Amino acid sequence: MEVFIKWMNENFAPKMNKITRNAWVSAIQDAIMAALPLILVGSLITMISILNNIFPKMPDFSPISSFSFGLFSIFIAFLTPYFIMEKKKKNDRKIISGLTGLCLFLILVMPTFSKDGATVKFIFERFGGNGMFVSLIVGIFVGAVMYLFSKFSFFKNSSSLPDFIIVWFDTVIPITILLLIGWLFSFQYHVDLYDLILKIFHPLSLIGQSFVGFVLFTFVCVFLYTLGISPWALYPIIFPVWMAGIQANSDAVSHGLQPHNIHTFETLMGWVWIGGMGTTLPLVIMMLFLAKSKHLKAIGKVTIAPGIFNINEPVVFGAPIAFNPILMVPMWLNGLIVPAITYIVLNLGAVTMPAKLFQLWYLPVGVSTFLVNSDFKGLILLVVIIVISWLIWYPFFKVYDMQQMKKEAEIAD
Repeated sequence: MEVFIKWMNENFAPKMNKITRNAWVSAIQDAIMAALPLILVGSLITMISILNNIFPKMPDFSPISSFSFGLFSIFIAFLTPYFIMEKKKKNDRKIISGLTGLCLFLILVMPTFSKDGATVKFIFERFGGNGMFVSLIVGIFVGAVMYLFSKFSFFKNSSSLPDFIIVWFDTVIPITILLLIGWLFSFQYHVDLYDLILKIFHPLSLIGQSFVGFVLFTFVCVFLYTLGISPWALYPIIFPVWMAGIQANSDAVSHGLQPHNIHTFETLMGWVWIGGMGTTLPLVIMMLFLAKSKHLKAIGKVTIAPGIFNINEPVVFGAPIAFNPILMVPMWLNGLIVPAITYIVLNLGAVTMPAKLFQLWYLPVGVSTFLVNSDFKGLILLVVIIVISWLIWYPFFKVYDMQQMKKEAEIAD
């Protein structure tokens, strides 16, 4: 194990961190993070709408969700090229790059115009989670073209023209090329790039929504986390699966059908990430109430409040779990066993699958579990998972606690 940990620390982790810091990957991460408050607004509306079951005369707040989370792909189409330019130190072009990404995205979702050109129609669902693959590809493509042309200028460095005038002229060609490409696809060759991209990425969605995909994706995130690597490196792949999954579930329920996508952020938040990624709340409770070493007892006191609200960076890096062979192994086991149990139970229909956007992950454990589907049976599953996770953590915790006690005794002597 020591050899493995050394190799991970000296070889694997630095390479993964390099990927995470890559301008293109980090730009996508920043784009998603920048739009998250609008997702949270949609989640708040979902929580309020639960009250409709008690107060049926309440007004319909769903349009607020439609024009926050429901426009998520539009935001990503703008923000991705914006942040690419920012990462590439081309700040004078980031606004126009974002606007170009927005324009190209709107062209490629196949709008239809009336004969007199007075009205235009869009398929609204393409603006939400379903269109995220398209918006990411558009954003990256626009960012790449705009960055390529940023190396060329019509004007010499000694030009007396204001910088913003120079940027206007220098961006005309790439903007024209990008919009011309969109025009050719949508209005000349009538290629529905939205449908085409969804078909290309459909296998990824199928894998992500399968039992193996759900468990594997969850485990890889946990595995990277134990190496001190932010799982954000994988979010450009996983986040669209989550968004499309919950959007499809919501659409199915609105048409009187059953939800069928288990791999959503709501599922992870409700039953898999108890106390945070890796199901660390049971460990925190053990440290608080059962630890005999002063170090773990102190860590338990500090991390119990964040753990209840699903924030586990303090325990991952404070216990620590990261790069600690004794605690990494049970966290890996949780990353495999907990999602496997959750998938099987939801797939059997024993607990209702989440079908509404709800990403208020910072609500207390139990509260968030109930609100993702309003099914009391989900709380029973939560208790079962906490017990199983407890059994996984306990023997490793006892070994680590004894080690810490010995160290403290040696220091005292």
